[in-house]
Parts: sequence; C-alpha cells; structure tokens
Amino acid sequence: MAASGPLRGVEAYVFDVFGTVVDWYGSASEALADFAGPGLKDDWGSFVKEWRDGYKEYTARVAKGGQGSTNADTMHREILDSMLQSSRWKHLAPLWDDIKREEMVSFWHKLHGWPDSSRGLHRMKEKAIIGTLSNGNVRLLVDMAKFADLPWDVVFSGELLGSYKPNPQVYLRAIQHLSVSPDRCAMVAAHIYDLRAAASHGMKTVYVRRPTEDLGLQEEVKCKEEGGEVDVVVNSLEELAALL
Repeated sequence: MAASGPLRGVEAYVFDVFGTVVDWYGSASEALADFAGPGLKDDWGSFVKEWRDGYKEYTARVAKGGQGSTNADTMHREILDSMLQSSRWKHLAPLWDDIKREEMVSFWHKLHGWPDSSRGLHRMKEKAIIGTLSNGNVRLLVDMAKFADLPWDVVFSGELLGSYKPNPQVYLRAIQHLSVSPDRCAMVAAHIYDLRAAASHGMKTVYVRRPTEDLGLQEEVKCKEEGGEVDVVVNSLEELAALL
C-alpha cells in the first residue's frame, strides 16, 4: 500500500465503531428524546450513558468468559429491562411495553457518524481493506453502515467471532479471515484498552481522539515517535486517510 511511516505495509484497517466512527451519545440521546415526546421529560443523556455503561460491563464480563449473549441486540434489551427495574428509572417501566422496548433497542442501529467518518472511510477504501471489528452484532452493523454511509468491505463482529473485545480470539480470528500477518493489519479505535489488546497480538494501532471517549485519557495517549505506545494518533478519519 501507499502508506509511509508507521503504517507502511498495512493492507487492512479494522475499526471499533461505537464512539470511534459513530457518535453513540448524541445519536441515541436525540432518538430517545424524540421517542419519549415533548410530554415526557427526563434526563435522557444520563439514561443513554447508563445504558452504554451497562454495555461496557456486559461485554467485559463475556470477554472474560462470563455469562451473556454475544448478540448486542439481546444484550441491549437485557440491560434496558434491568435499568427499568432500578429505582432511578422504574417510573418509566409502565410506559414502555415490549414493543416499545424493542423499538428502543433499534436506536443503536441508527447512529450518526462523526462529520469526518464517511468521507474518511471512502478515501481509505480506495487504498486498503476497511472493516469493522466491533462488539456490535452483524445486523446492527449492517444497518448502521447503510444509515451513516459507512462503506465497509467486511463486517467483523463479536457475534461472528465468538466473544467481545478485548478477548484475544476476536482480534486473532479477524486477522485470520483477512489472510494477513498481524503487522499488516491496523486496529483503529478511540479506546486505548482496545489498542493495547490489538498491539499485544502484533497489530498496528491508530488512536482517534473523539469528544465522548477516553475522557481524561486522551491527552496522555501519544504515538511511539513521541514516546507513547500507539503507532499513530489522529483527530479524524480524514486525517488518517491522508496518511495512506
């Protein structure tokens, strides 16, 4: 490939999606507020953050071999049901029956990309293989790709690969399916834990700074040339595309 510097020789780029490519917080908060309607006021931003925190806890548990589904839709529904039994949100439970809760789960299929995401990915696709390496399930990722114009060549998901990141098999099986050596595959993410796991298997690493992710950690992440631990740090996917 045409990339130079730390990315020289990389043939495939696999992406974390939630937070790295799409704005989960803004998109889901807006969808929930519209769903609730003007007559129902609450702190929808806090609701979405708690739902997302539940996602992080759930995927981490399964990645370590614990109980749980590898289908993100099932996971999101389980977390939602649990939240609506809590003292903080139980007042909403009678308002949202099974049909409405399933509609809420579908919010996660329609998340808007960051302003640079679609353009950056289209440019990268001209020069390399691009795909997801996400804890989302296949249908969710496909729906999101169509909604946000994300032109993936391949969709790898926790559901397909048998666990969630940072379980080693997620990274190793993706590399295997791409028929590349680890150093010719780059993990792109806005989460340092994800990149540390990828690097432990020999993958190249690209850190993307995003306003909703790794709060309190972003400024500490540096590229190896500056004494840090990742290969490249960028502020957008268009900046990354320009390096290829």
